[in-house]
Amino acid sequence: MSCMITIRLKSQGQGRVLSGHPWAFAGEILPHRHSLADGDCAELYDAQGRLLGSGLWSGRSQIAWRRYSFASRPFDEVFIAEALRKAVERRLPGRFRRLVWSEADHLPGLVVDQFDGVLAVQALTAGVDRALPIITSWLSKNLGAEEIILRNDAPSRVHDGLALGVRTLSGRLLSPDWFRIEGVEYLLDLAGGQKTGFYLDQREQHLRVARLAQGRRVLDGFCNQGGFALQAARMGASSVLAIDSSEDCTLAVARNASRNSLDERIRPLRANMFDWFTQQRAGRDGVVFDLIVLDPPPFARNREAMDGALRGYKEINLRAMHMLAPGGILATYSCSQRVNTGMFMGMLGEAAVDTRRTVRVLEVTGQPMDHPVLLNFPESHYLKGAILQVE
Repeated sequence: MSCMITIRLKSQGQGRVLSGHPWAFAGEILPHRHSLADGDCAELYDAQGRLLGSGLWSGRSQIAWRRYSFASRPFDEVFIAEALRKAVERRLPGRFRRLVWSEADHLPGLVVDQFDGVLAVQALTAGVDRALPIITSWLSKNLGAEEIILRNDAPSRVHDGLALGVRTLSGRLLSPDWFRIEGVEYLLDLAGGQKTGFYLDQREQHLRVARLAQGRRVLDGFCNQGGFALQAARMGASSVLAIDSSEDCTLAVARNASRNSLDERIRPLRANMFDWFTQQRAGRDGVVFDLIVLDPPPFARNREAMDGALRGYKEINLRAMHMLAPGGILATYSCSQRVNTGMFMGMLGEAAVDTRRTVRVLEVTGQPMDHPVLLNFPESHYLKGAILQVE
């Protein structure tokens, strides 16, 4: 059984989809006579009539077609169940993890995060949104979730003409609750927090950096809920300054620190990170740290913002390198999808030159295994970082 509806690329050599990329853009596809509704499946063929795969259609988005299979297959209950089963089997056992990561798991536009007994589900495309009853039924039956919350409030849904909203499958209110992640308790608002409630993609880095924190003076820049700060304090940091421009974030850090009896070691501070670095530089008061973490929100949300984003990354990393004691550690990250690893490392090299200090790479980091990267889909590789030692 196939999708039955077929569409074609305009000409030979048109689009990255010919090189294995899972997207075809509206301008790359020939006009067709089919009555395709948003969320329908369609088979895409190249100019020579070769099948490129089956994908989900969106007439509203510039990304008109998103492949879910190289074969001719409908996006039905059988396919969805198989894709969900394989996605879960690819993950290591755990209670806090990403279970489904969109195209990387052949379910374009679906994100599923597990927070103990609660599953947070995001449907970002019309095809997945239409299939939510099938998806939530499978998740409930096979994973025994206590609750499923549908976090359909991502702005990207608008591109597919989808309504924004948040609801639980049961219809009950889901209040903030305490969750123990990698030995630290956090008060998480899975209904209203950023993304699906917590940045699970950095939990391994929280632990990795914390192992370097014992006896060190730590700065956690762009601290969000305090993942790096809390783990560093837990592992014996002598002091931790946690900075974020959001009052909600600094209050969350204070609350989480108190809950974990770490409030004597952690000082939350509400400040713009760029302004704070500028003030410290102007004051010349000799403030230094032994370990600095920089984990900012994405600076480059579109192609036009790239130059400014790289200047911003360079500026904060340059300032951080200046404020490290000899032998200090800089753990720095970027979640800007358009900034690739080469760009990021090149930027760090330029910052190191400007500081006139020797900087050694201890480790180049990326996404955890439960956020898989497709080789021919660079957009799936959004998180990159480096752990550096500065003489």
